[in-house]
Amino acid sequence: MEQFVKTLEGIKARGADHIFINGEWRPSTGNRERLSVITPHNEEEVLSYAEPSTDDVDAAVAAAREAFDKGPWPRMAPEERGGYLKKVAELLTARMPELAEAWTAQVGAVIGFTSKASYQCPGLFQFYGDLCSTYPFVDERTRSAGGKVRVVQEPAGVTAAVTPWNAPLVLLIYKVSAGLAAGCTIVAKPSPETPIDAHILAECIAEAGLPKGVFNMLPAGREVGDYLIRHPGIDKISFTGSTAAGKHIAGVAAERLARVSLELGGKSAALLLDDADMSQVLPSLVPYSMPITGQVCFSLTRVLVPSSRKDEMVDAYRDAVSKVKVGDPFAADSGMGPLAMKRQLDRVLGYIEKGKAEGAKLALGGGRPADLNRGFFVEPTIFTDVDPDMTIAREEIFGPVVSFIEYSDEEDMIAKANHSDYGLHGAVYTQDPERGYQIAREYRTGSVTVNGMVVDIEMPFGGFKQSGLGREGGIEGLETYMETKTIYFA
Repeated sequence: MEQFVKTLEGIKARGADHIFINGEWRPSTGNRERLSVITPHNEEEVLSYAEPSTDDVDAAVAAAREAFDKGPWPRMAPEERGGYLKKVAELLTARMPELAEAWTAQVGAVIGFTSKASYQCPGLFQFYGDLCSTYPFVDERTRSAGGKVRVVQEPAGVTAAVTPWNAPLVLLIYKVSAGLAAGCTIVAKPSPETPIDAHILAECIAEAGLPKGVFNMLPAGREVGDYLIRHPGIDKISFTGSTAAGKHIAGVAAERLARVSLELGGKSAALLLDDADMSQVLPSLVPYSMPITGQVCFSLTRVLVPSSRKDEMVDAYRDAVSKVKVGDPFAADSGMGPLAMKRQLDRVLGYIEKGKAEGAKLALGGGRPADLNRGFFVEPTIFTDVDPDMTIAREEIFGPVVSFIEYSDEEDMIAKANHSDYGLHGAVYTQDPERGYQIAREYRTGSVTVNGMVVDIEMPFGGFKQSGLGREGGIEGLETYMETKTIYFA
């Protein structure tokens, strides 16, 4: 935790209560409540700070509004904006050890994972910085009746970027990098439990020299967050989090037809076809059915298996998962760390009890590790004989709990895969990739991997049904932050 400790010392030296508004660090005016950052593997408080006030929100929105309405950022040539973004990418790359350790310390994701996954942070700024030079922001067209037309992509405006705690910086940067590339200005509200990464991002943006007011950051809870999304100075809301919160935000946005994009929950399925080779399945299914202790929206938490091979497939998966070491997330040999907070532990244990009560068969885990009496740890848990209508098969648990569901034939498999309110991600395992492709087309979900698990920042990501609206990542992620204007030359 050496780099994380240095990061904390820097934040405290500046002032833990400071927030980033209009290009400068200033003390929060909040005095209602102090918020805490707790490391989940040892339950120690490492940072305490004052929650920003609604006055702070007003100041941040005013700064972003001024920067959008009168400042240079949305009026710059896209290539110039791209240059700033690529500078941020360089600065983030130089601080990679801090980013990885901050993620591990705040959330409990193992350091082996965060050291690799944190590269998405500079990667997104680099991708959108490059895209600024190639994307057709102005498209010259000719009318069939004669006359020239320019179809122009313009920034959506002042954007509220509201993000959760599970992958705090990656999810924030998906929004910030694309929004800035489009020419929007940003008011970022990271989760109050995981503010440290956002401090690092603000420092890098300040060092890169972006104009004042273009990026503003204040970590806060639900009440202040609700004030932000209702603010009349906000043109667009971009939210990642639970489906319940997303429905609330969509309702708020509808009141004034504010633009909104939502990346919400998931109950993704791994479809193991009758010809699947378990030696090829396990290397991706094991880590991505329970990534970050299952606290990822695209976790493959439903595993559909043919009745004829159920026992074989369950045994192979259980044997592989039982070898995953649960322990200190900073230890190199740990494969799974704790849940992020006490309320998550209580939530997950509650779902496990509900699964048992509804008749699912517990095949592995189901409790807390006997050798870990401190921290929010839970055992990797597998249920078999799960009916698609059981609670554990329908609701997003957000923990390391996987449900095995049997199917009789291909039609039954597709019906059970689609028997969900969610449609975020999925996987199909088969020795025939074209057959896998055809199955993927029938599965109602935003993305599917054939024979593995891939999420690429350069490709669109988002959900069908109650998994959200809009896309993040890729060219489509940029377009989420723009409005289309048609200019005719008569």
